[in-house]
Amino acid sequence: MATDSNGSSHHRVHRLRCSVQNYDWGRIGSQSRVARMFSSNSGLQIDESDPYAEFWMGTHESGPSYVVESTNTKSNNNGVSVVGSANGGSGVSLKSWIDENPNVLGYEVVEKWGVTLPFLFKVLSVAKPLSIQAHPNKELAGVMHKARPDVFKDGNHKPEMALALTEFEALCGFISLEEFKDVLQNVPEIAEVVGNDYANQVLDFSCRAGEEKLKAVLRSIFTRLMSASNEVISKALSKLKIRLSMASLELCPLSSFIRQLTDKEQLVLQLEKQYPADVGVLAAFLFNYVKLNPGEALCIGANELHAYLRGECIECMATSDNVVRAGLTPKNRDVQILCSMLTYKQGFPKIVQGVPLNPYTKRYRPPFDEFEVDCCILPHGASAVFPAVPGPSVFVVIEGEGTMCAAPFEDVVVEGDVLFVSANTRIYLRTASESGLHMYRAGVNGKFFEASS
Repeated sequence: MATDSNGSSHHRVHRLRCSVQNYDWGRIGSQSRVARMFSSNSGLQIDESDPYAEFWMGTHESGPSYVVESTNTKSNNNGVSVVGSANGGSGVSLKSWIDENPNVLGYEVVEKWGVTLPFLFKVLSVAKPLSIQAHPNKELAGVMHKARPDVFKDGNHKPEMALALTEFEALCGFISLEEFKDVLQNVPEIAEVVGNDYANQVLDFSCRAGEEKLKAVLRSIFTRLMSASNEVISKALSKLKIRLSMASLELCPLSSFIRQLTDKEQLVLQLEKQYPADVGVLAAFLFNYVKLNPGEALCIGANELHAYLRGECIECMATSDNVVRAGLTPKNRDVQILCSMLTYKQGFPKIVQGVPLNPYTKRYRPPFDEFEVDCCILPHGASAVFPAVPGPSVFVVIEGEGTMCAAPFEDVVVEGDVLFVSANTRIYLRTASESGLHMYRAGVNGKFFEASS
């Protein structure tokens, strides 16, 4: 890697070879956008029998990216270059390369987070529900990583944002108090599991008692539900299936009690088929059922309960892989930790629509310093500029073909290409095909730089 006498890199834009995660909830083979992108990025063939769940772009050791050097590296007198195809040549890890070239992060980023990329960028292809989970705040993450480093992979927090590429469904946060009361009245199986005394605490609750008291009540009833024995949950779910079957117009057309099942009831029956006798099936009644359209985003802070259900999305987060699970999963569960760490905030989450920067680009800016995401969709013949910013960026091409320029250099980019862009680098994009160009950029949240200045 060429450097000047001060150790600074001559390269400002680098192609990355990135990692894939084959979790069992991923879409199978080439049905998965993740599989297609990884194949294009790596040059490896898709295994049509394997699930492809997550495409990771960043420095986390659980799925590192590599800076790719090859023979077609191009440069100019200004020291701007783009490294050649990610399918060929050897590479060093992006983490190691940043360690050797900290200037690529920008002064303010190094001052705040040290010599590390503060965000992790992903593409997800979800075929069936992920676990009911939450991510610890920084203090708790540090404690858990120290105690169980084999399970909790790092000491960082993991606020995140999911930006829908297709219709995308998730469970996120607790329903409102009024909805909670309706559930306890209309889903008798939950009241049976937790006991009438616990259920009545919610049914009799008055908002005048205060938010903190409400959170304590919710914590107690949720903990009791999630801690119930497998035998109790299995019996409750059997009753639930029979009751909903009797109520369903499709399954019992002659019944005088027939009705159309609600979206939540239909979801719960689907979850039960995928995770039979799992407490998470019953618990789903207590969570907000969120449906995102393409271009809509959901922000999830520390200690906020959620579970992605189906669809494909762009995801960005602080650089961490810490997950505390308690349902809808065959993996290790930490029920008591999860129940004790949650915020128990209620109400439907805010859907982020993005703010237009120009006719083709929207910015999604969450309330987290580590990251923001830009979506750029260029029709045929269009172009867009990404001004230089004080921190690093990672670009990924989702669809189409175009040309990326870091003046005066230019190179063609296609689906699956991932590029690391150093701080203070201006990027110019234009389309190179009839299909246009669909690209996303992750970078450090601009509000962080505004506050620090």
